Amino acid sequence: MPDDDRAAGGRPLRVALPMLTLVRGGMGGSETYARELTRGLADRPGIAATTTVAAAAAGFSQGVPERVAHRIRGGASAVQRVATQLQAGLLSPSLRRGLRSADVVHYPLSVPSPPPPRGVPFVQTLLDVQHHDLRDLFGRGEVAYRALTYDRPARRAAAVITISEFSKQRIVHHLGVPAERVHVAHLGVDTEQFVARRGDREDFVLYPARGWPHKNHARLLEAMEIVRREAPGLRLVLTGGGLDGLGPLPEWVDNRGLVSREELVGLYQRAACLVFPSRYEGFGLPPLEAMAAGCPVAAADAGSLPEICGDAAALFDPDDAAAMAAAVLTARALGDRGVDRGLEQCRKFTWAACVDVHERVYGAVAGVRRG
Repeated sequence: MPDDDRAAGGRPLRVALPMLTLVRGGMGGSETYARELTRGLADRPGIAATTTVAAAAAGFSQGVPERVAHRIRGGASAVQRVATQLQAGLLSPSLRRGLRSADVVHYPLSVPSPPPPRGVPFVQTLLDVQHHDLRDLFGRGEVAYRALTYDRPARRAAAVITISEFSKQRIVHHLGVPAERVHVAHLGVDTEQFVARRGDREDFVLYPARGWPHKNHARLLEAMEIVRREAPGLRLVLTGGGLDGLGPLPEWVDNRGLVSREELVGLYQRAACLVFPSRYEGFGLPPLEAMAAGCPVAAADAGSLPEICGDAAALFDPDDAAAMAAAVLTARALGDRGVDRGLEQCRKFTWAACVDVHERVYGAVAGVRRG
Protein backbone atom coordinates (compact mmCIF):
# COMPACT_ATOMS: atom_id res chain seq x y z
CA MET A 1 0.00 0.00 0.00
CA PRO A 2 1.23 3.57 -0.58
CA ASP A 3 2.90 5.24 2.41
CA ASP A 4 0.20 7.94 2.59
CA ASP A 5 -2.76 5.56 2.71
CA ARG A 6 -5.25 6.59 5.35
CA ALA A 7 -7.14 4.62 7.98
CA ALA A 8 -10.54 3.18 7.21
CA GLY A 9 -12.86 5.70 5.65
CA GLY A 10 -10.05 7.61 3.91
CA ARG A 11 -9.08 9.65 6.99
CA PRO A 12 -5.76 9.82 8.85
CA LEU A 13 -5.22 7.52 11.80
CA ARG A 14 -6.09 9.46 14.95
CA VAL A 15 -3.43 9.06 17.66
CA ALA A 16 -3.74 10.64 21.11
CA LEU A 17 -0.54 11.28 23.06
CA PRO A 18 -1.23 12.05 26.75
CA MET A 19 1.95 13.40 28.42
CA LEU A 20 0.73 14.69 31.77
CA THR A 21 3.98 13.76 33.54
CA LEU A 22 6.13 15.85 31.20
CA VAL A 23 8.52 18.23 32.95
CA ARG A 24 10.14 20.62 30.48
CA GLY A 25 13.91 20.90 30.84
CA GLY A 26 14.14 18.15 33.42
CA MET A 27 13.72 14.76 31.73
CA GLY A 28 16.81 14.34 29.57
CA GLY A 29 16.52 11.81 26.77
CA SER A 30 12.86 11.02 27.39
CA GLU A 31 11.99 14.68 26.82
CA THR A 32 14.06 14.76 23.63
CA TYR A 33 12.26 11.63 22.45
CA ALA A 34 8.81 13.09 23.14
CA ARG A 35 9.66 16.34 21.37
CA GLU A 36 11.11 14.66 18.28
CA LEU A 37 8.21 12.20 18.14
CA THR A 38 5.61 14.97 18.01
CA ARG A 39 7.68 16.83 15.43
CA GLY A 40 8.02 13.73 13.28
CA LEU A 41 4.35 12.75 13.50
CA ALA A 42 3.35 16.24 12.40
CA ASP A 43 4.94 15.47 9.02
CA ARG A 44 3.12 12.16 8.50
CA PRO A 45 0.01 12.63 6.32
CA GLY A 46 -1.44 9.29 7.47
CA ILE A 47 -1.35 10.31 11.14
CA ALA A 48 -3.44 12.92 12.95
CA ALA A 49 -1.74 13.23 16.33
CA THR A 50 -2.85 15.32 19.31
CA THR A 51 -1.17 15.74 22.69
CA THR A 52 -2.37 16.44 26.24
CA VAL A 53 0.03 18.11 28.68
CA ALA A 54 -0.10 19.64 32.16
CA ALA A 55 -0.13 23.41 32.57
CA ALA A 56 3.60 23.62 33.32
CA ALA A 57 4.43 21.96 29.98
CA ALA A 58 2.16 24.11 27.78
CA GLY A 59 3.68 24.86 24.38
CA PHE A 60 5.88 21.76 24.31
CA SER A 61 4.34 19.91 21.37
CA GLN A 62 6.06 20.42 18.03
CA GLY A 63 3.68 20.93 15.12
CA VAL A 64 0.69 18.94 16.42
CA PRO A 65 -2.44 20.19 18.20
CA GLU A 66 -1.91 20.39 21.95
CA ARG A 67 -4.53 20.21 24.67
CA VAL A 68 -3.51 21.77 28.00
CA ALA A 69 -4.97 20.36 31.23
CA HIS A 70 -4.81 23.68 33.11
CA ARG A 71 -5.98 22.18 36.40
CA ILE A 72 -2.99 19.82 36.46
CA ARG A 73 0.21 21.67 37.32
CA GLY A 74 2.73 18.84 36.90
CA GLY A 75 6.26 18.71 38.31
CA ALA A 76 9.33 16.53 38.81
CA SER A 77 9.40 15.87 42.56
CA ALA A 78 7.84 12.75 44.09
CA VAL A 79 5.14 14.89 45.72
CA GLN A 80 4.38 16.65 42.43
CA ARG A 81 4.22 13.37 40.53
CA VAL A 82 1.77 11.92 43.03
CA ALA A 83 -0.24 15.14 42.88
CA THR A 84 -0.33 14.87 39.09
CA GLN A 85 -1.74 11.35 39.35
CA LEU A 86 -4.34 12.40 41.93
CA GLN A 87 -5.40 15.41 39.87
CA ALA A 88 -5.56 13.29 36.72
CA GLY A 89 -7.70 10.78 38.61
CA LEU A 90 -10.13 13.45 39.71
CA LEU A 91 -10.32 14.85 36.19
CA SER A 92 -10.22 11.46 34.52
CA PRO A 93 -13.78 11.50 33.09
CA SER A 94 -13.27 14.78 31.23
CA LEU A 95 -9.73 13.90 30.14
CA ARG A 96 -10.81 10.49 28.86
CA ARG A 97 -13.64 12.03 26.87
CA GLY A 98 -10.99 13.84 24.89
CA LEU A 99 -9.43 10.48 23.98
CA ARG A 100 -12.58 8.68 22.83
CA SER A 101 -12.27 9.73 19.22
CA ALA A 102 -8.72 8.31 18.98
CA ASP A 103 -7.96 5.12 17.09
CA VAL A 104 -4.91 4.59 19.32
CA VAL A 105 -3.76 6.12 22.59
CA HIS A 106 0.02 6.21 23.02
CA TYR A 107 1.80 7.11 26.28
CA PRO A 108 5.31 8.25 25.22
CA LEU A 109 6.34 8.95 28.84
CA SER A 110 5.26 5.52 30.10
CA VAL A 111 2.66 6.54 32.69
CA PRO A 112 -0.89 5.83 31.38
CA SER A 113 -2.55 8.94 32.75
CA PRO A 114 -5.41 9.31 32.16
CA PRO A 115 -6.28 5.66 31.46
CA PRO A 116 -7.45 4.95 27.91
CA PRO A 117 -11.19 4.87 27.27
CA ARG A 118 -12.80 1.45 27.15
CA GLY A 119 -12.38 -0.15 23.72
CA VAL A 120 -9.52 2.09 22.55
CA PRO A 121 -6.19 0.20 22.25
CA PHE A 122 -3.17 1.75 23.88
CA VAL A 123 0.57 1.71 23.28
CA GLN A 124 3.10 2.34 26.02
CA THR A 125 6.70 3.47 25.66
CA LEU A 126 9.11 2.00 28.21
CA LEU A 127 12.63 3.37 27.89
CA ASP A 128 14.03 0.80 30.32
CA VAL A 129 13.28 -1.27 33.41
CA GLN A 130 16.13 0.06 35.51
CA HIS A 131 14.02 -0.26 38.66
CA HIS A 132 14.32 -4.03 38.24
CA ASP A 133 17.93 -4.24 37.09
CA LEU A 134 19.29 -1.71 39.63
CA ARG A 135 16.70 -2.09 42.36
CA ASP A 136 19.12 -1.01 45.12
CA LEU A 137 19.17 2.51 43.63
CA PHE A 138 15.41 2.95 44.11
CA GLY A 139 13.46 3.42 47.31
CA ARG A 140 10.49 1.21 48.02
CA GLY A 141 8.10 4.03 47.17
CA GLU A 142 9.63 4.56 43.73
CA VAL A 143 9.64 0.83 42.98
CA ALA A 144 5.97 0.62 43.99
CA TYR A 145 5.15 3.67 41.84
CA ARG A 146 6.83 2.14 38.79
CA ALA A 147 5.25 -1.24 39.37
CA LEU A 148 1.86 0.47 39.18
CA THR A 149 2.55 2.95 36.39
CA TYR A 150 5.17 1.14 34.25
CA ASP A 151 4.98 -2.63 34.81
CA ARG A 152 1.28 -3.29 35.16
CA PRO A 153 0.23 -1.25 32.09
CA ALA A 154 2.98 -2.83 29.96
CA ARG A 155 1.45 -6.26 30.50
CA ARG A 156 -1.94 -4.95 29.33
CA ALA A 157 -0.82 -2.73 26.45
CA ALA A 158 -1.60 -3.68 22.87
CA ALA A 159 2.06 -2.91 22.14
CA VAL A 160 5.14 -1.68 23.99
CA ILE A 161 7.68 0.55 22.26
CA THR A 162 11.21 0.67 23.61
CA ILE A 163 14.46 2.22 22.43
CA SER A 164 17.05 -0.57 22.20
CA GLU A 165 17.33 -4.31 21.83
CA PHE A 166 18.88 -4.31 25.30
CA SER A 167 15.76 -2.71 26.81
CA LYS A 168 13.51 -5.08 24.89
CA GLN A 169 15.33 -8.10 26.33
CA ARG A 170 15.04 -6.73 29.87
CA ILE A 171 11.32 -5.90 29.45
CA VAL A 172 10.58 -9.41 28.22
CA HIS A 173 12.67 -10.90 31.03
CA HIS A 174 11.32 -8.87 33.94
CA LEU A 175 7.74 -8.16 32.92
CA GLY A 176 6.90 -11.25 30.90
CA VAL A 177 5.57 -9.22 27.97
CA PRO A 178 5.65 -11.43 24.84
CA ALA A 179 8.58 -10.46 22.61
CA GLU A 180 6.31 -9.98 19.59
CA ARG A 181 4.48 -7.19 21.43
CA VAL A 182 7.69 -5.24 22.16
CA HIS A 183 8.97 -3.06 19.32
CA VAL A 184 12.38 -1.36 19.15
CA ALA A 185 12.49 2.23 17.89
CA HIS A 186 16.07 3.44 18.23
CA LEU A 187 16.32 7.13 19.04
CA GLY A 188 17.92 9.49 16.53
CA VAL A 189 20.39 12.32 16.37
CA ASP A 190 19.92 15.52 14.40
CA THR A 191 23.09 15.77 12.30
CA GLU A 192 22.04 19.22 11.10
CA GLN A 193 22.06 20.54 14.65
CA PHE A 194 25.09 18.60 15.89
CA VAL A 195 27.56 19.61 13.18
CA ALA A 196 30.98 17.94 13.15
CA ARG A 197 33.97 20.14 13.92
CA ARG A 198 37.46 19.00 12.99
CA GLY A 199 40.87 20.28 14.01
CA ASP A 200 42.39 21.17 17.37
CA ARG A 201 40.27 20.50 20.43
CA GLU A 202 40.38 22.06 23.87
CA ASP A 203 41.88 20.40 26.94
CA PHE A 204 38.76 19.21 28.70
CA VAL A 205 36.71 16.02 28.92
CA LEU A 206 32.91 16.37 28.83
CA TYR A 207 30.27 14.39 30.69
CA PRO A 208 26.63 15.55 30.22
CA ALA A 209 24.43 13.66 32.68
CA ARG A 210 22.17 14.23 35.65
CA GLY A 211 23.62 13.51 39.06
CA TRP A 212 21.84 10.17 39.49
CA PRO A 213 23.78 7.32 41.16
CA HIS A 214 23.86 5.07 38.09
CA LYS A 215 25.52 7.86 36.10
CA ASN A 216 28.67 6.93 38.01
CA HIS A 217 30.22 10.34 38.67
CA ALA A 218 32.19 9.09 41.69
CA ARG A 219 34.07 6.46 39.67
CA LEU A 220 34.63 9.02 36.91
CA LEU A 221 36.38 11.33 39.37
CA GLU A 222 38.66 8.45 40.37
CA ALA A 223 39.45 7.78 36.71
CA MET A 224 40.18 11.41 36.00
CA GLU A 225 42.69 11.50 38.85
CA ILE A 226 44.54 8.74 37.00
CA VAL A 227 44.21 10.51 33.64
CA ARG A 228 45.61 13.74 35.07
CA ARG A 229 48.85 12.00 36.07
CA GLU A 230 49.57 11.77 32.35
CA ALA A 231 47.74 14.93 31.28
CA PRO A 232 47.84 17.28 34.30
CA GLY A 233 46.19 20.18 32.46
CA LEU A 234 43.12 18.17 31.45
CA ARG A 235 39.88 19.37 33.05
CA LEU A 236 36.47 17.75 33.45
CA VAL A 237 33.31 19.61 32.44
CA LEU A 238 30.01 18.35 33.88
CA THR A 239 26.58 19.41 32.68
CA GLY A 240 23.10 18.34 33.77
CA GLY A 241 20.66 18.72 36.61
CA GLY A 242 21.11 17.50 40.17
CA LEU A 243 24.90 17.87 40.16
CA ASP A 244 25.00 19.81 43.43
CA GLY A 245 24.23 16.53 45.14
CA LEU A 246 27.67 15.26 44.17
CA GLY A 247 29.19 17.31 46.99
CA PRO A 248 32.50 19.22 46.85
CA LEU A 249 34.36 18.70 43.58
CA PRO A 250 38.08 19.05 42.78
CA GLU A 251 39.24 22.41 41.45
CA TRP A 252 39.80 20.87 38.00
CA VAL A 253 36.07 20.09 37.63
CA ASP A 254 33.79 22.67 36.02
CA ASN A 255 30.17 22.10 37.08
CA ARG A 256 28.03 23.91 34.48
CA GLY A 257 24.69 22.51 35.63
CA LEU A 258 21.81 22.72 33.16
CA VAL A 259 22.92 24.27 29.87
CA SER A 260 21.12 25.22 26.67
CA ARG A 261 21.17 22.93 23.66
CA GLU A 262 23.34 25.49 21.84
CA GLU A 263 25.91 25.52 24.64
CA LEU A 264 25.96 21.74 24.75
CA VAL A 265 26.63 21.55 21.01
CA GLY A 266 29.55 23.94 21.45
CA LEU A 267 30.97 21.81 24.27
CA TYR A 268 30.76 18.68 22.10
CA GLN A 269 32.54 20.48 19.29
CA ARG A 270 35.40 21.68 21.49
CA ALA A 271 35.93 18.85 23.98
CA ALA A 272 38.98 16.62 23.77
CA CYS A 273 36.54 13.74 24.14
CA LEU A 274 33.23 12.71 25.69
CA VAL A 275 33.36 10.25 28.56
CA PHE A 276 30.15 8.35 29.31
CA PRO A 277 30.63 6.06 32.34
CA SER A 278 26.96 5.31 33.03
CA ARG A 279 26.32 1.88 34.51
CA TYR A 280 22.90 1.61 32.87
CA GLU A 281 21.28 3.14 29.80
CA GLY A 282 18.16 2.21 27.88
CA PHE A 283 19.74 4.03 24.94
CA GLY A 284 22.27 6.80 25.65
CA LEU A 285 21.93 9.81 23.35
CA PRO A 286 25.04 11.83 24.36
CA PRO A 287 27.57 9.46 22.72
CA LEU A 288 25.72 9.75 19.39
CA GLU A 289 25.36 13.52 19.75
CA ALA A 290 29.07 13.77 20.46
CA MET A 291 29.92 11.66 17.40
CA ALA A 292 27.72 13.86 15.23
CA ALA A 293 29.62 16.90 16.52
CA GLY A 294 32.97 15.29 15.72
CA CYS A 295 33.86 14.53 19.34
CA PRO A 296 35.72 11.28 20.15
CA VAL A 297 33.89 9.04 22.64
CA ALA A 298 34.86 6.81 25.54
CA ALA A 299 31.83 4.92 26.86
CA ALA A 300 30.95 2.19 29.34
CA ASP A 301 30.37 -1.30 28.01
CA ALA A 302 27.13 -1.49 30.01
CA GLY A 303 23.44 -1.55 29.17
CA SER A 304 22.64 -0.49 25.61
CA LEU A 305 25.87 1.47 25.05
CA PRO A 306 27.77 -1.21 23.07
CA GLU A 307 24.69 -1.59 20.84
CA ILE A 308 24.50 2.17 20.24
CA CYS A 309 28.21 3.01 20.00
CA GLY A 310 29.34 0.02 17.95
CA ASP A 311 33.07 0.15 17.26
CA ALA A 312 33.10 3.97 17.09
CA ALA A 313 33.87 4.42 20.83
CA ALA A 314 36.55 3.29 23.23
CA LEU A 315 34.60 1.01 25.58
CA PHE A 316 35.46 0.28 29.22
CA ASP A 317 34.20 -1.44 32.36
CA PRO A 318 32.34 1.32 34.26
CA ASP A 319 33.45 -0.13 37.61
CA ASP A 320 37.16 -0.12 36.71
CA ALA A 321 38.66 3.36 37.15
CA ALA A 322 41.95 2.35 35.51
CA ALA A 323 40.15 0.96 32.44
CA MET A 324 38.05 4.12 32.25
CA ALA A 325 41.17 6.28 32.41
CA ALA A 326 42.84 4.27 29.64
CA ALA A 327 39.76 4.64 27.41
CA VAL A 328 39.67 8.41 27.99
CA LEU A 329 43.33 8.71 26.98
CA THR A 330 42.68 6.53 23.92
CA ALA A 331 39.70 8.62 22.80
CA ARG A 332 41.54 11.88 23.49
CA ALA A 333 44.43 10.78 21.28
CA LEU A 334 42.17 9.95 18.31
CA GLY A 335 41.54 13.52 17.21
CA ASP A 336 40.26 13.66 13.64
CA ARG A 337 40.98 9.96 13.14
CA GLY A 338 37.89 9.17 15.18
CA VAL A 339 35.59 11.69 13.52
CA ASP A 340 34.75 9.68 10.40
CA ARG A 341 34.08 6.51 12.37
CA GLY A 342 31.78 8.39 14.70
CA LEU A 343 29.91 10.09 11.88
CA GLU A 344 29.34 6.77 10.16
CA GLN A 345 27.92 5.31 13.37
CA CYS A 346 25.61 8.17 14.30
CA ARG A 347 24.11 8.30 10.80
CA LYS A 348 22.58 4.88 11.47
CA PHE A 349 20.22 6.52 13.98
CA THR A 350 17.63 8.95 12.61
CA TRP A 351 14.43 10.38 14.03
CA ALA A 352 12.67 9.55 10.77
CA ALA A 353 13.44 5.85 11.28
CA CYS A 354 12.25 6.13 14.90
CA VAL A 355 8.93 7.65 13.79
CA ASP A 356 8.58 4.97 11.08
CA VAL A 357 8.44 2.30 13.79
CA HIS A 358 5.78 4.24 15.69
CA GLU A 359 3.66 4.66 12.58
CA ARG A 360 3.82 0.94 11.84
CA VAL A 361 2.92 0.04 15.43
CA TYR A 362 -0.02 2.46 15.48
CA GLY A 363 -1.34 0.98 12.25
CA ALA A 364 -0.99 -2.59 13.46
CA VAL A 365 -2.65 -1.84 16.80
CA ALA A 366 -5.52 -0.04 15.11
CA GLY A 367 -5.96 -2.92 12.68
CA VAL A 368 -4.71 -0.90 9.71
CA ARG A 369 -2.14 -2.41 7.36
CA ARG A 370 0.62 -0.01 6.32
CA GLY A 371 3.65 0.08 4.07
